[in-house]
Amino acid sequence: MESYLEWAGCALGLIGSILLASNTRYSRYGWFAFFFANIAMVGLAMIIERNGLLLQQLGFIATSVLGLYRAGFLTRETV
Repeated sequence: MESYLEWAGCALGLIGSILLASNTRYSRYGWFAFFFANIAMVGLAMIIERNGLLLQQLGFIATSVLGLYRAGFLTRETV
């Protein structure tokens, strides 16, 4: 399970970075990739008992949610 979470977090984080950096009409979907990468890394941090990594990823979840909101995916009607 550790390996799966590690590689899923890695792949999704890279996909998110590529999408946001590409500055295309699909770029805003990078926030979803980041969000799910953060979830995977939270799971990994909990399994391997690394509190610093856990706290960092929880902070990154907050920035991913902000990105999703600013990209128009989370509006007052859907929250």
